[in-house]
Amino acid sequence: MKRNKIIEVLDLDKLAEHKQRVAFHEAGHAAGIHLNNKARKLPPVFFKIIFKDMGGVTDADVMAYQTTHDDCIARVEGGRLIESLPPSIDSLVRELTKHNDAMMQLVKDYTTAFEADIINLLIGPLAEAKHVAETDDELFNHQLVNLKALKNYGGSSDLALANEYLQSFSTDKQQRDEKLDELFTIAFDFVNNDANWAAITQLAEHIRGGSKNIIDCEEIVSMLDQSVDHFQNRRSVARHHHNG
Repeated sequence: MKRNKIIEVLDLDKLAEHKQRVAFHEAGHAAGIHLNNKARKLPPVFFKIIFKDMGGVTDADVMAYQTTHDDCIARVEGGRLIESLPPSIDSLVRELTKHNDAMMQLVKDYTTAFEADIINLLIGPLAEAKHVAETDDELFNHQLVNLKALKNYGGSSDLALANEYLQSFSTDKQQRDEKLDELFTIAFDFVNNDANWAAITQLAEHIRGGSKNIIDCEEIVSMLDQSVDHFQNRRSVARHHHNG
């Protein structure tokens, strides 16, 4: 999940804004990998966020931002449930289920993991898009932020990887497009969920304000879980007061 360049013209005055956008983008990926996978009862997977020190940015770095289409200011390393994609999921399913009906559960689990990886790729640019919308006091909805718009929020490389997955899903373009639309809607709803968004926001602020270049998996998972628990406890207290 390496983040592609998102701003064509970037000067030193915009680096703080750029870093904040990147922080939300990577926090979105991380929240997806942990919280989305957990909600789908998928096994935990190791990952970490690697962040380049923005304090040492030079004029030459700024020129590089303007001329290249791939920067490494931040990236999530690891986090994919499926590291090696099969040529075709259909052929994999046929092979697995040919002799044993009990393999159907394995196929179901594989499909769930396959879809989760794609959703988690889409959550990154969607989190950045929601942050930008809130910063600009604009609406965040499916009409304004669709699949094509994700390239404006660092999503080109995420979409390219999602499409690699979908090549394994089907040879039929219409089927691939329909599946991508379906998973995009799930990713959008994940980001728009209040508890998830609170967790993404807290992690993004931690990334932006921290001095560490690497944030380990254990630290990220702990922060996301604490944020969700805190949000749910506050909501429970508010509901109790309202009913009382």
